[in-house]
Amino acid sequence: MKKYFLSGLLLVLSLLALGGVVQAGEAPYPNKPIRLVVPYPPGGGNDTIGRALGQSISEALGVTVIIENRPGANGSIATEFVARAEPDGHTLLMANNGSHGINPSLYKAIKYDPIGDFSPIALVATSPNVLVVSPALNVRTIQEFIAYARNHPGSLTFGSNGSGSSQHMAGALFASTFGLEMMHIPYKGTGPMMTDLLGGRISASFGNIVAVLPHIRAGRLVALAVTTPTRSDALPDVPAVAETVPGFDATVWWALVTTKNAPQQAVAQLAREVKLFDEKPSTKILMETVGAQPSASTPAELGSFIRSELKKWALVIEQTGATAD
Repeated sequence: MKKYFLSGLLLVLSLLALGGVVQAGEAPYPNKPIRLVVPYPPGGGNDTIGRALGQSISEALGVTVIIENRPGANGSIATEFVARAEPDGHTLLMANNGSHGINPSLYKAIKYDPIGDFSPIALVATSPNVLVVSPALNVRTIQEFIAYARNHPGSLTFGSNGSGSSQHMAGALFASTFGLEMMHIPYKGTGPMMTDLLGGRISASFGNIVAVLPHIRAGRLVALAVTTPTRSDALPDVPAVAETVPGFDATVWWALVTTKNAPQQAVAQLAREVKLFDEKPSTKILMETVGAQPSASTPAELGSFIRSELKKWALVIEQTGATAD
C-alpha cells in the first residue's frame, strides 16, 4: 500500500512540475521591445500610419516600439526580413497591397510566401491613389485627360514611386482600361517623383494621397480622379475612376502582420490594439489629414482580404502585361 502511495505521489509531483515548466514557458507578451518594420522610406503613407500605430502600441503595452525603415524592391526586402524573423510576435510588418498583393505575381524570384510565411493581425487603413497632373498640361477632368492621351499617343508619361508599386499598378490598370499608351517612369521613392512632377518633367502620376494632397490644395497639381471605388472624404469634389468605369478599384491599404507561428496571444493582443488605435479621435484626425480611412479588421478577415488581393492583382498583371522592369 505504501508503495502505491509513493508511486502516486511521485506521479502527482511530476505532473505538477511539468505544469510548472509549461506555465513558465508561456512568457507574457510583450516581454521585449517590438520592432515594426516599414518597407518604404520615411514620409509616405505607410511610414506615417506605421509610426502613429507604433506609438499607440508602445503607450498601451508599456513597451518600446522601434520603427525600422527597410525600403527596396517595392517592399520585398522588408517583407522577406520579417518572414525570416523569430516567430515570437515581436517583429511586425506594415504590409500593404505591394508586399501582399502585387509583388508575388510581378516578381519572378520572390523569396517569401505572402500567405504561408505570415500571421495576419489586422487591416489598419485604406487610402486612394490620385490621378494628378501639372496645371501646365491644361486638362481639368478625367475625360479631358483621356482625350489628350488618345490625341497624343505615347507622349504622356506617368511617374511612380517604383516599379510594382500601387502607383505603377494603378497607372497600368488605368491605361489598360481606357486603351491608352502611357509611358511609366519609375523613381526610387515618392520624393524624387514628386520633384519631377512639380517641375513638369513628367505628365502625371497616380500618387498616394498623402504626398499629393498638400500640392492639390495649394494649386500646384490638378486632381482628376481617385482610384478607390468611391470618392475620398479628403477630396469630395474629385470623382472616382469607377464613376466612369464601374468596378475600377486600385485602393491602397496598410495592414499589420507578423511572422508565421507567432503566439496567438500576441496576435490577438495586437489586433485589439489596432482596433483601439483606429477608434482614437487623434487617429481619425490623422487619417483625415492624410486622406486615409480607418479600417481595422480581425486576423481572419485580413487573411481572407489578402487572398482576394493576390488573385485580383495577378489577373491585372496578366491582362496588362505589367513588369517590374
